[in-house]
Amino acid sequence: MPGTDTLDDASADHERFEAELVAQDRDAARVAIADIDDERAHSLVNNLVDDDVVIPIPNERVLVHEPSDEAFDSILQLALFHRGWTAAHDTDEGGE
Repeated sequence: MPGTDTLDDASADHERFEAELVAQDRDAARVAIADIDDERAHSLVNNLVDDDVVIPIPNERVLVHEPSDEAFDSILQLALFHRGWTAAHDTDEGGE
């Protein structure tokens, strides 16, 4: 039967499926960071300051994330960083 090879070729299906999975992964990552608003970020950072995980440097107007020694001038960026840092370190400890 002529033309049946064209119908049996599934290579394009595989590429579309892979592209869809990559898009789903990106969407999932965005949801994970998009769920922190300013109020939640302030609450998280205040708790981190109380627990001595974050050290405020008032004269430089920065917050230092003690475990990583990273400095931030944005509370939201610090909150997002800490969530990612914590997730990465929880994964590292679980794999040992």
